[in-house]
Amino acid sequence: MRYILLIMNSEAPLSYRPRIVDEELRARLGAAGAVVIEGAKATGKTETAKQLAASSVLLDVDEAARQAMEVDPKLVLEGQAPRLVDEWQVEPKVWSHVRRMVDDRRIPGQFILTGSAVPNEDVNQHTGAGRFSFLRMRPMTLFETGHSSGAISLEQVMRGQLPSQSDPGMTVADIAERIAVGGWPGQLGRSPTDARRAVRDYLEQIQRVDVGRVAGGHRDPQKVGQLVRSLARNVATEVTTTVLAKDAAGPDASMSRNTVISYLEILERLMIIENQPAWAPHLRSKAILRSSPKRHFVDPSLAAAALGASPERLLADISLLGFFFESLVIRELRVFAQRLNGTVSHYRDNNDLEVDAIVELDDGRWAAFEVKLGTSRIDEGAASLLRFAQVVDTERCGPPSMLAVVTSSGYGYVRDDGVGVIPLGLLGP
Repeated sequence: MRYILLIMNSEAPLSYRPRIVDEELRARLGAAGAVVIEGAKATGKTETAKQLAASSVLLDVDEAARQAMEVDPKLVLEGQAPRLVDEWQVEPKVWSHVRRMVDDRRIPGQFILTGSAVPNEDVNQHTGAGRFSFLRMRPMTLFETGHSSGAISLEQVMRGQLPSQSDPGMTVADIAERIAVGGWPGQLGRSPTDARRAVRDYLEQIQRVDVGRVAGGHRDPQKVGQLVRSLARNVATEVTTTVLAKDAAGPDASMSRNTVISYLEILERLMIIENQPAWAPHLRSKAILRSSPKRHFVDPSLAAAALGASPERLLADISLLGFFFESLVIRELRVFAQRLNGTVSHYRDNNDLEVDAIVELDDGRWAAFEVKLGTSRIDEGAASLLRFAQVVDTERCGPPSMLAVVTSSGYGYVRDDGVGVIPLGLLGP
């Protein structure tokens, strides 16, 4: 049965746009004492949590609540369940008290914790094993914003099904605009110009304030900005930290590799960047697998903002747009795959055979995707996928559920060679 996005809470405000994680959150609350929703700022964590929360406390803005935490944490945590504790990492001691209350009550669905930064290791999060369920939340997909029909669902594809579908009407110009605007729920309904300005301001806040706050001390905003721009220039590639250090510094300056590693760790803790790991299947050949991750922002609009790239500029640089399009597709696949208990990785070996995305589910099913911005390159993507299928040892990994090329426009169908074609405007959960 195809997934249909519904507002599960009949009392939800009309302005709330349903999210794919709504279903995931409801399921996890039924199984764990507390659910931790993690994700970058402005992805909509609080509003999503409020749809199921019966009471709430917002620690980032409620000074009285933070003061009460010092006196008696139960004053803050007591309330009708599920109790939402927003931006819990502001008061890391919340973690231990929530764990203790979950242990005492011994029933699921007690708390929803939201956070936009991963706290330091000394919070002892490991003590939450068996009590906490972690749910990653990312910006909205094109399906959630209404820019994709979702007529070809990833769930269908992972069952080996790809129904023929007519052209959804999305153009490369539409793709460029979606990349520049991003999937930020707070920008829905705003003009593309205003939305792009908001993304630039968001990135500036990260560089000037959030990096230093999470690091626990001052960090040079200029150096952070240089690294962010370097990441944007190298998005959807396996660029190394050494190359990033050289590129970020520029010809007349220097930046150490250790500095780059430190800043990357902070950006990961803020969940602004999210690497795409390499897949390591069993192979028939003697090819040597590459293990480097691909670099991505949580939303490609951040890369566009870092480079000051408007939709018009992206359309004038098709090579750059191609990398940003790949990153957009990875964002979509990550959200859809998570719902299916799946992961998204990539493949590359020493023969330079590569596949842009591998979706693998926890039951062992997997599918491989090549991402091609132009429909003229579908043949190229299909040929690469077929070569890849010959390399993988399917006796040990199992056969792929699907080999498919994700492209910007056109029709959805299965080619005579068995490779599927999926326009992004048709892809859904």
